[in-house]
Amino acid sequence: MKNDQPIKIKKTVIIVGYACNNNCQFCIDSNKRELLNKTTKQILDEMAGAKKRGTTYLEFIGGEMTIRPDFIDLLKEAKKLGFKTIMIATNGRMLSYLDYAKKVVAAGLTNIVFSVHGHNAKVHDFLTQSEGSFDQLMAGLANMKNLLGLEAIGSNTTIVKYNYKSLPKIGKLIWGLGIRNSEFIFIDCNEGAAYDNFDEFVPKISVAAPFIRQCLAIGQKGKAPHWHIRYVPLCYFVDYLDQISELQEVKKFRTEHLAPDFINLDVESSRPQVGRAKPERCLKCRLSLQCEGIWKNYLKHYGDQELKPIREK
Repeated sequence: MKNDQPIKIKKTVIIVGYACNNNCQFCIDSNKRELLNKTTKQILDEMAGAKKRGTTYLEFIGGEMTIRPDFIDLLKEAKKLGFKTIMIATNGRMLSYLDYAKKVVAAGLTNIVFSVHGHNAKVHDFLTQSEGSFDQLMAGLANMKNLLGLEAIGSNTTIVKYNYKSLPKIGKLIWGLGIRNSEFIFIDCNEGAAYDNFDEFVPKISVAAPFIRQCLAIGQKGKAPHWHIRYVPLCYFVDYLDQISELQEVKKFRTEHLAPDFINLDVESSRPQVGRAKPERCLKCRLSLQCEGIWKNYLKHYGDQELKPIREK
């Protein structure tokens, strides 16, 4: 019997530690800065183990990977092991130095995602609490566009109270840079800074949704291959279901996360149970089986009255 199910990409995300050269106000890892970063040997062992488990897509995240002294050597080893995709998520600051950026590409990096949290230096630097970080980000992005090419470059933007009204402007900035692979991420408030300071950072989804939809429309109109929103209830995005990260992710990837303080070998299956929740009213929604709900801590603070079940057509 023929199996029509697509073969999923095995993806390993190695979280190397929580040290960073930015100090983002909303950081999910704000209370983990003192944890020890992984040693070179730990990461080498994790890469070798991932390869044996069939991983073809390797991603390094932090903290900030590019500030590690062993970064180039780790990339070289990843290339030697034969991973098809070797990717990092980064604030881009170190890559503003052209010689360093060249070494990174030569060592084996194939893909990169830049964090863009504001449409200008004023907003971005305020959120990162690092003066000059926006200008360095833009310089690093320009270097990697020349060295890797636009198809290998993506972006992510964390949505907080300070920037949600600017999302259409952020989207236009990213689009103008030529990036067509973008994620807009509703802030995780189950831990970190947004847990400790919920009222300061977490917008109501009903208030933020119109601005998110304007941003999504940029990618929809331009037919971007990946211009997605992450961690939101589907009832506010019925016209953008093909731009919901989780709905696409479960079809494409089998992901594992290896962090200094936890291991999750089945991210797609565990996330809805561990971090998200759907109140009883959502069970009447025609999208309930697809939707992962919203953060549990969000419901504790705001309740569920914003969630509007979508009835059958």
